[in-house]
Amino acid sequence: MTYQPFHIHGTDRSSRFLITCDHATNTVPPFVNGGELGLGAGDMNRHIAYDVGAAGVTRALADALGCPAILSDFSRLVIDPNRGDDDPTLLMKLYDGTIIPANRHADAAELERRLDACYRPYHAALAELAVRREDTVIISMHSFTPQLQGRAPRPWHIGVLWAEDGRYAQPLIARLEEEKDLCVGDNEPYTGYLPGDAIDTHATAHNRPNALIEIRNDLIEHADQQAQWGQRLAPILKETLARSGV
Repeated sequence: MTYQPFHIHGTDRSSRFLITCDHATNTVPPFVNGGELGLGAGDMNRHIAYDVGAAGVTRALADALGCPAILSDFSRLVIDPNRGDDDPTLLMKLYDGTIIPANRHADAAELERRLDACYRPYHAALAELAVRREDTVIISMHSFTPQLQGRAPRPWHIGVLWAEDGRYAQPLIARLEEEKDLCVGDNEPYTGYLPGDAIDTHATAHNRPNALIEIRNDLIEHADQQAQWGQRLAPILKETLARSGV
């Protein structure tokens, strides 16, 4: 079977929303160091390799919204699709205190090979989905770890990231704050976007309303939790769209 670096869920759906999941899996394609990065299962199953639970939320949310979703099928440690193609963190050699053995000696030729095999096809497919309507709204789904090594615990249940275009993200934060059981982060646990990242490339550069949603991954470890979050977020996203007027 030919390796496919992405999966599209609900290709023919017509909703304005498009859900993206840049860090959906911990897959290492066979052409990258024989299909492994030199890390044990413990490391490959934690946040350094992918966004735990984000794929399940993405599919559930896309089903509830009746919209398409695109999910990567390569680990962020192979190459990170949520970085510009000139970003120095595109191919990580050290992540949250863990050395990535198969990346230690990766040179410019290896980076180019991974760009061609994984990164560029994913972004080409995302771009094609985004232009299916003139009024596309992009929601980028991610998850974050409750605590990085040596850092303070993160209190947020959910965060919304945004940069200069807050037309949709700011009303979404306000709407989520109405959910009294949620601790909501405004540009938490990270700040905004990086130049050339996926949202910058496919949303900001084309004046498309957008938001990047981060859910704490201990809340979406299991399939039932992922389904519940997807079903909970769908009406909130729809209501926010109506409120925002975009």
